[in-house]
Amino acid sequence: MAGNLEPTTALSDALVILGAAGIVIPAFARFRITPIIGFILVGLAVGPYGLGALVPQFPWLYYFTISDTAAITPFAEFGIILLLFEIGLELSFNRLWDMRRLVFGLGAMELGVSAFLLAMVLMATGLQVSGAFGLGLALALSSTALVLPIAGTNGPVGRAALSMLLFEDIALVPIIFILGAFAPYAAHSAGPSLGETLVYGGIVVAVLLVGGRLLLPRLFAQAAQTKSPELFLAATMLVVIASALSTSLVGLSPIMGALLAGLLIAETEYHTEVESITKPFKGLALGVFLITIGMGIDLRVVWSMIGPLTLAVVGVVVLKALVTMFALRAMGKERATALEAGILMASPSETTLIVLTTAAEASLIDRQTAQFWQIVTAIGLTITPLLAMLGQRWGKLVARGSADAGQTEDVAEPEGERIVVMGFGRVGRLVGEMLSVHGAPWIGIDTDPGIVKAARKQGYPVLFGNVDSENAIARLGLENARSMVLTMDEPVLIMRIVRKLRASHPDLPITVRARDAAHAAQLYKLGVTHAVPETLESSLQLSEAVLVDLGFPMGLVIASIHEKRDEFRQQIMEDGGLAEMPRLKSASLRERST
Repeated sequence: MAGNLEPTTALSDALVILGAAGIVIPAFARFRITPIIGFILVGLAVGPYGLGALVPQFPWLYYFTISDTAAITPFAEFGIILLLFEIGLELSFNRLWDMRRLVFGLGAMELGVSAFLLAMVLMATGLQVSGAFGLGLALALSSTALVLPIAGTNGPVGRAALSMLLFEDIALVPIIFILGAFAPYAAHSAGPSLGETLVYGGIVVAVLLVGGRLLLPRLFAQAAQTKSPELFLAATMLVVIASALSTSLVGLSPIMGALLAGLLIAETEYHTEVESITKPFKGLALGVFLITIGMGIDLRVVWSMIGPLTLAVVGVVVLKALVTMFALRAMGKERATALEAGILMASPSETTLIVLTTAAEASLIDRQTAQFWQIVTAIGLTITPLLAMLGQRWGKLVARGSADAGQTEDVAEPEGERIVVMGFGRVGRLVGEMLSVHGAPWIGIDTDPGIVKAARKQGYPVLFGNVDSENAIARLGLENARSMVLTMDEPVLIMRIVRKLRASHPDLPITVRARDAAHAAQLYKLGVTHAVPETLESSLQLSEAVLVDLGFPMGLVIASIHEKRDEFRQQIMEDGGLAEMPRLKSASLRERST
């Protein structure tokens, strides 16, 4: 009966978590501080080593604390699964293939060298060889859950971090098996062998890839036809959980299944809707994970071992930062990018805790040593946002102090009524050149220091800026800008930037490069002035060329091309909720002909 309902541990924990989310996120956003720090501090305050320790003396604190960390651990793990799923949505198989050199070159170099050097240092302290290498592998891992939300996946730092983290996620299963092989009783273990896991894992991955390509478009098409957000969300969660469960059942990491699910959905036309509908759940679940990290820190133990803990944290952070920086420089990355990514990747990972537990169970290290390094890991995760801010500042100083003046300057306020071209790849460069031909003042912004350096050498007014950061739009100073042109081939990133621009500058004309007609319609819904679908014009021009070459009358071909273009304009108008059809090439041709 409702009248007999008593508070339970689950309800009390939910109250604390939701209350923390409602207070921490707005409070830290007000001071422009990442909420990551806030969630960790909340875990520290409400956990069993904080206010939770006072519950026996003050029972009323029970309703404002979390006493059982294990009870919320599944939600924390689900947050990491959703994070990897979101990463998959922002990628594609083509982009992942393009990154193979960074993933298996840079990633292997960073993990291998870091683990080896850490193991050498630990052996010098008296630890046995097997324990030192197990501990070195654990500490060499970096936090996917913290690094990618901070760095993103599109800028030079984000792409470098993503490639290294992807390799670490792939290497996690072999690492655990290697540690098991070192165990004194490994030969008598009844568990599956590494070979069996790889075979069964390969079969599961192949089934997911083939089945996903065949079934997911049909599944989401059915969900979309119902126009029910609840059903769309249910279909998404079904795919994520089924994929994660499939890989975990054969011994692979569940986050690998979540990543595959994201990659498969990214290949469909529903990826943007899926990303928007799952993002709030990912943020909340990730907040739960961060709270569990804070709950694992006992300040009394930290204070009693402040000297060794400080030395261990500093040693791990400095060594990993230096290795990552040298690896990035060896792969040809700019000094500013290498410095910022190196410092950002310097802390241990949430998966470090998994590897530490495995090493302890294999008797490679004793329980006391494992607990010590668990505290080091928790402290390292806590200071990751601070390291990120330090890396950004030092990276900017290195960029500005480069011998080649103006190599990677931060975004500055456009002077006068300029046109801002965001993204200076091949499309942005051509837009800038055409603006210069007609005497229109403009300024370019790009996140790749190499592109910025090359463009400035050729005399183009291009500046460096991570346009996906929280305060980038404010630092652009667009009050006097005549127009904004977005030229990047990153649909999700473009939509995020458009939302920010429309929120802060509702009257600014925005012209956007769209991937296709559906993407253009979504951009019009967000309030862009013009969206130009690149695949539409290239497809129509190819059709025109081949039809004329085959001998069809040019007049009839051009007329059919105009009709097809107008069909797309009509579709964009209806899907984008426009009052009139958007101006595409056919409209301008007819206006000139009349």
